[in-house]
Amino acid sequence: MGQQQLLLIVIGLIIIAIAIYMGASLFRQWAINSKRDMIINENNSLASMAIKYYKTAKEMGGGGNSFKGWSLPSQMLTTATGTHHLSTIFSDSVIIIGTGNDVVTGTDTVKVQTTVTASSINTVIIN
Repeated sequence: MGQQQLLLIVIGLIIIAIAIYMGASLFRQWAINSKRDMIINENNSLASMAIKYYKTAKEMGGGGNSFKGWSLPSQMLTTATGTHHLSTIFSDSVIIIGTGNDVVTGTDTVKVQTTVTASSINTVIIN
């Protein structure tokens, strides 16, 4: 083989290596975003349960316009997506933290904080 052919083979291999690296990187980012979306979805479901508890009268097993006494359902503490826990419970708001089981960078995992009030659900992406 001539030098030109060897050079073309080397350049081709470099281009293929870069394409494989970029593909793996894009897939990893897609997987992280997908996991984050699933955690947000689960937190929103928990937030809806909390609002339902808040608006239900005490006589019917609810909070009677208070989040005090509400807890996460046991089946939602650990899911296939990650774990959820109550960070803070006030009478007028609840903070739910969802932590995914995918590592973003180093030891940081996907983490989302959802603040629930009687009339709103606000989500903040931590990682």
